[in-house]
Parts: sequence; structure tokens; C-alpha cells
Amino acid sequence: MNISIADDAKSLGEKAGSLSAELIKKAIAEKGTANIILATGASQFTTLQTLVAAQDINWSKVTMFHLDEYIGLPVTHKASFRKYLTERFIDLLPVPLQYACLINGESDAEAECKRLGALISDHPIDVALVGIGENGHLAFNDPPADFDTDEPYIIVNLDEPCRRQQLNEGWFPAFEDVPLQAISMSIKQIMKSGMIICSVPDERKAAAVRNSIENPVSNLFPASILQSHPNCYFFLDKASASLLTNR
Repeated sequence: MNISIADDAKSLGEKAGSLSAELIKKAIAEKGTANIILATGASQFTTLQTLVAAQDINWSKVTMFHLDEYIGLPVTHKASFRKYLTERFIDLLPVPLQYACLINGESDAEAECKRLGALISDHPIDVALVGIGENGHLAFNDPPADFDTDEPYIIVNLDEPCRRQQLNEGWFPAFEDVPLQAISMSIKQIMKSGMIICSVPDERKAAAVRNSIENPVSNLFPASILQSHPNCYFFLDKASASLLTNR
């Protein structure tokens, strides 16, 4: 586990994005292709901007998956992660991706999980960009997370702290508008990634960072599972790292 602490969220995102770019280029150089996972949300703004601006990445050799999507939310809604990734990443690339595997939360959720599972099983992930929620979730695997399922994508219920975070970040006008369920990449599938880059800015996530890094691995702190990954990089800022005992 590698930990980098930046002065602020902007510097954090630049460092995470730069490392991501180098790892993607390395995968393409070694294998001819790269398979990546992208996260969404406020924590990823600068990381994705830096990645889009990176030089010398042949994006036509890259297949992209993402972590999660609300069930029943239209792609036109500002909280849609398909919309987020299309506008903040896919449409900004100088050349199209080889394939963008976007989660369709408006279709039959069980069938969509099977479709996604079959696709990602054929594309071993080289680099995964993830974040940590205020409740410690990884993707939308809220506590207590399922550490045991072998299914690559699963249907999950969103707990109240998770839904309140989405409201407080301004994605929804009222709490009752936040969906109750989502399709999420499973913990085991995330952990299959060759490299994991976890970006976590802001003081509001300081407790989740401490629980994920310093507590024993537990499904009550879902992101704590990252401690057991051989190639995980945590990018924090001073605010999100403020409760760590060893900084």
C-alpha cells in the first residue's frame, strides 16, 4: 500500500491522473491494449482532467469500464454516471476509445449485470481508478459489503449515509429523489485489477480514510479491503489525511 499526501485536492488529482496515464501507456506498450476502470463523483474531477490531457496515449487501444450506476435513473439526469463519464471523459478524448462499456441502469438490472460480467471477464483490468465514500464504501458496496460474491457486477441497496452524500454533493434536489438501488462492480472484481489508484480528497472523508487504512480489514469498512491489494496507491490531501496517526 502506497500513500501520497498532497497539499490540496487539485494537486491530488494531478498526481493520480499522471500516474494513471503512465500505467495505461505501460500496459499498451507491453500488451498492445489497456483495460481500465474509471470512478465518478466529485473526487475524480481533476484526476480525469489530467488523464484526458495526458500526451501520447493511444486511446483507440483502451477499453473502459466503470464502477456503478443508479437503477432507474435516466442518462439525461445530472447524477447519471454514464452522463458524467461521457461529458467529462469520453467526449473529450482526442481519439475514440476502443470500447466504452457503460452501465445501463435503465434496462433490466439482472440482465445488465450478466452482460457486464461477461464483458469484463474477457478484459482483465490493468488500472482501476476508485474512490472512497463518506461511509467507507468502495464503488456502491455500502457496509456491510459483500466480500464473497464472485459475480463481477451486482445489484445493491444504497444505505442512508450514501444517499445523503449524493444529496449533499448537489446531485439531487431532495433526499427522496436519490435512488434506493444501483448496479455496482463487486469487491472481488475490483480487487482483480492489476493496479488500483484510490483518490480521496476532502475533510468530510477523513474518518473513512482512517478506517480504510488503519482499521483491520472488515466489510464494515468496505474500502479497507484495499490494504490487501499488492499494488494499491492512495492519493490523499492534507484534509482527508488529517485523522491518520502516521502521516
